[in-house]
Amino acid sequence: MRVAVVQLAADVDSASNREAISRQLAELGADDGLDLVVLPEAAMHDFGSPDLDLAPVAEPLDGPFVAMIAAEAVRLGATIVAGMFERTDGLPFNTLVVVGPDGALRMTYRKIHLYDSFGYRESERLLPGDLEPVVVDVAGRPVGLMTCYDLRFPELARELVDAGAEVIVIPAAWVAGDHKLDHWRTLLQARAIENTVHVVAAAQGGDRYTGHSLVADPWGSIVVEADSHSQVIQADVTADDVARAREVNPSLANRRLGNDRLPNHRTSSSS
Repeated sequence: MRVAVVQLAADVDSASNREAISRQLAELGADDGLDLVVLPEAAMHDFGSPDLDLAPVAEPLDGPFVAMIAAEAVRLGATIVAGMFERTDGLPFNTLVVVGPDGALRMTYRKIHLYDSFGYRESERLLPGDLEPVVVDVAGRPVGLMTCYDLRFPELARELVDAGAEVIVIPAAWVAGDHKLDHWRTLLQARAIENTVHVVAAAQGGDRYTGHSLVADPWGSIVVEADSHSQVIQADVTADDVARAREVNPSLANRRLGNDRLPNHRTSSSS
């Protein structure tokens, strides 16, 4: 599976963000043979200042942001995962949309763990999603979805793997600060190692966020990594890599606790 990871710095102007994303995706074409394109959390509209009300800027799933993502998915012939704020009757959700190469909305994942940490209170502006892992089929590969702060909760990654995920996709707006880049890299590599999966992480860059989008293989090695600027990185993530890692390091099979497969999970298919 060929993946492209788009790192960008979103603004608090949704129309401007759509234009910027389209310009950045213009670097890619159908002849790149991409199966999956991943954009960061809050690509639709940045979080802004801590007191910014996100409800008025949130969009429905049939709004202009998803329409733009759908058009790009069709142009590229690829599945796109991107972060947005989803409109409700009250506080919005922090939502990942999964749009297939036919332009259809395949799946949503609403962030479970809201960022009430490091002095922030995401729960004052957004609703948490249901406690339900989400796995979607992309080009024949089961892909699990997480968002940013979810990364600090290894039990969610393990439930995704128990639901069949061989790749974990993590869009993020990982706020910069002391120790934060070390945490970002270490946790991404740990999720890859302990679950013997590929990890594909798309982060916001710029001055406010850490950047350093990356792809890690099932051994935890970083295959490709961005810096802090807007850019697109690409990598191949293969089922053979996962199978080989799990043959040599069968830690999932050797578990003594929590070795039952999760009975309740959602799946969806896309080509």
